[in-house]
Amino acid sequence: MLDGVLAPPPHQILQADAPPIQASATRSTCPYCGVGCGVLASASAKDVVGDPAHPANFSRLCSKGSALGETLGLDGRLLYPMRRQADGALARVSWDAALDEAATGLRRIVDRHGPDAVAVYLSGQLLTEDYYAANKLMKGFIGSANVDTNSRLCMASTVAGHKRAFGADVVPGCYEDLDEADLIVLVGSNAAWCHPILFQRIMRNKEERGAKLVVIDTRRTVTAESADLFLQIAPGGDQALFCSLLVYLDRFGALDADYIRQYTTGFESALTGARNIAPSIEATAMSTQLREVDIAAFFELFAQTPRTVTAFSQGVNQSAQGTDKVNAIINCHLATGRVGVPGSSPFSLTGQPNAMGGREVGGLANTLAAHMGFDADSIDRVGRFWSAPRMAQREGLKAVQMFDAIARGDIKALWVVGTNPAASLPNADAARAALAKLDLFIVSDNVTSNDTINGGVHLLLPAQAWGEKSGTVTNSERRISRQRAFLPTPGETRPDWSIFADVARRMGFAGFDYRSAADVFREHAALSGFENNGARAFNIGGLARLSDAEYDALEPTQWPIPAGERKGRERLFAKGGFFSPDRRAKFIAPAKPVLATKLTENFPLRLNTGRIRDQWHTMTRTGLSPRLARHLAEPFVEMSASDADRFGVEDGGFARVETPYGDCVLRAVVTDRQPAGHIFAPIHWTDETAAHARVGALVAPFVDPFSGQPEAKATPAAMTPARFARQGFFLSRTPMILPRGVWWTRVAVVEGFGYRVAGDLTDDDCAETIRAAAPSEDVIQLIDETKSLFSGAAFVDDRATLIWSLAPLSPPWDLALELFSRERLDQSERLSLLSGRSDRSSATDGPLVCSCFSVGQKTIEAAIAQGCRSTVDVGKAVRAGSNCGSCRPEIERLIKASSAAASPTAEQHA
Repeated sequence: MLDGVLAPPPHQILQADAPPIQASATRSTCPYCGVGCGVLASASAKDVVGDPAHPANFSRLCSKGSALGETLGLDGRLLYPMRRQADGALARVSWDAALDEAATGLRRIVDRHGPDAVAVYLSGQLLTEDYYAANKLMKGFIGSANVDTNSRLCMASTVAGHKRAFGADVVPGCYEDLDEADLIVLVGSNAAWCHPILFQRIMRNKEERGAKLVVIDTRRTVTAESADLFLQIAPGGDQALFCSLLVYLDRFGALDADYIRQYTTGFESALTGARNIAPSIEATAMSTQLREVDIAAFFELFAQTPRTVTAFSQGVNQSAQGTDKVNAIINCHLATGRVGVPGSSPFSLTGQPNAMGGREVGGLANTLAAHMGFDADSIDRVGRFWSAPRMAQREGLKAVQMFDAIARGDIKALWVVGTNPAASLPNADAARAALAKLDLFIVSDNVTSNDTINGGVHLLLPAQAWGEKSGTVTNSERRISRQRAFLPTPGETRPDWSIFADVARRMGFAGFDYRSAADVFREHAALSGFENNGARAFNIGGLARLSDAEYDALEPTQWPIPAGERKGRERLFAKGGFFSPDRRAKFIAPAKPVLATKLTENFPLRLNTGRIRDQWHTMTRTGLSPRLARHLAEPFVEMSASDADRFGVEDGGFARVETPYGDCVLRAVVTDRQPAGHIFAPIHWTDETAAHARVGALVAPFVDPFSGQPEAKATPAAMTPARFARQGFFLSRTPMILPRGVWWTRVAVVEGFGYRVAGDLTDDDCAETIRAAAPSEDVIQLIDETKSLFSGAAFVDDRATLIWSLAPLSPPWDLALELFSRERLDQSERLSLLSGRSDRSSATDGPLVCSCFSVGQKTIEAAIAQGCRSTVDVGKAVRAGSNCGSCRPEIERLIKASSAAASPTAEQHA
């Protein structure tokens, strides 16, 4: 049984064991994924820890959340409004000048070209109040529904699937279902890395209650390593598998006929469609590339386990058939009555901290507001509530369509808020190029530079960041939580809702006289309950009359919360009550599975993209943390050994990955996690953090016809070796300008800047760079021309101000990082920088494994050598794996490797 050190224990134990909330700490919500973990932030912001009273995490935080205190500095922050000058430079202007220019420019474009010449592109990391003000301005006053969000790239297929099945975008279950289920099926989800707090709830259930875990994914992720059954499915095969499951459930009498009859429609049509797609296990094995025995085992488990949760994420959503995949999963839950009952539901694992809140207010181009659409009654209702002069009458352009319209010249003005579409959209190079065609390009953000801003912004507006702003977010289980300010407002930054309201007033619009985030929230809540007789799922009318003090003290709560109530419902639909016109759920017959693209002789591989454990989106925040940077420091591409041999790529070398849309140069990682013919690259690096590593530029722009979500998991690609004469690193106290033609990636290090580099560099090529970065006479260096080695360091008062090392093969930098962090170095330590070796065993801990407690591989291996035989033992001995648990699979691999090395068989073959 798992020890309490490893995973969230039951609520009563968690609350008993958790440290008391400090009176000086501010309760807030983590700004990363959709789990919505509560945090406690100290007044100094040095300490950010988990909130033991928050029901999403009960004090646990993942590696990213645990490192929040390292990301709150003001380096690189946008603190004042900026305007592009005639010479191309950005210059500081007053707020009045910036807001007047924004309002005048928007009004001019609307008058000349109509409201649909304007667009706003938002972020799932905005607060609900920010979303609400932007949506109201665009859809009710400017008169266009061209309001979309980067959530389009994340969960739009889930939204469409929910609406088709349930009549509304509703998650029917809650996190406690993961504790109470007897079977958890994870589809297209690397939850161990992307939702580690929830994954540890799953693992605790597995250990303590014997729950089974099935993982369905195209990659053998760290999540799959913990599964009882892993199905490594072919790309695009999900709906075939779940159609086949529906056929199986019918054939073997595992349906809930009463639930189907009382609460649903369309079952026979969906079953007929499923039979056409996957009539048998044999046919399913052919289309999914799975073994028949594994399919049969999964089907039997599902059929025999009433308490089943099927949780799905980007592997399902990011597909040109993502909506059909979502509905194929929901069909199986409807058919068995496993919806909204304890331990049983389909469950969407949301990617962003407030993607759900954005959906609630209408932050998607195909929704109006408060979960209402563009039917005549809804347009009239919202128009009357807002007293809106110019209501949008139809759906707007979704993200990919929006940037296509910019490229065509149809959209003349764009306002981007809190996101980086020039890096994150598919076909990102084309998206970035389109920005140059805009007549008015506004960005609200908290950084001075990113790929989007550098695409030619005209007005740059400084927004408050996490820790400075106040409002609400909604997590994956429909739980509304408060984000609260605990830092002073830096410079002239403002809340995003306030910026939108200021522009609206300057455009002459009434109804934007908000004094606080609480004012915006009350209006949002009132709209949700306005003329809502129960026909609309989203209803928080019970919160519409909160006082400022009650809003500030609002506890995490789930919706719906109708007028007269203060507490929401954990689960929905166990006894029907759906939100379609006939109040029934609808079975959907998915289309025949087919990928949007085909492999060709020139592009014979499938490129899959996604996240890694310790980084988030485009690294605007996580990229500031030295602790998080130590896990996987470089942009990389994973491939099978057979593909590496086929294309002449060496493990640890470099590969050029090319698609019809762009190319990247990435570190090559050969692994058994990737099946032959498939490669994987993470999305995080941009032109701000690396050279030639914008993976978004590789992704095909084909989208799901219902959701508009791009297919980011299966782009045809080619791969060739990229070779450099030298590779290595620089560690500097100040930012460096590297020679032209050098491949580089910037890495956060303690009190400085790290650069991993590669290129055809001579010693002379580096000389000027070194002199510029280290104007010191106290310099040591080692040049070995026979081995093409060049290393050295510069010092001021015995403190290293620059360290570098270049060689034909990438030299390790763990020792250099350790010595760079010290205030003074003695003579032996100076010499060890040249040799790369140290006599002090404690000088380096090896590659980082546990980011939460900064525990390296050597420390864990030492604990294993001293008798630790489980992750529990390791956690007790050195703390590694005892917080969020996302490093536990790596610890388990080290334990297995040690056991294998010590076995008699291993000794015989040694």
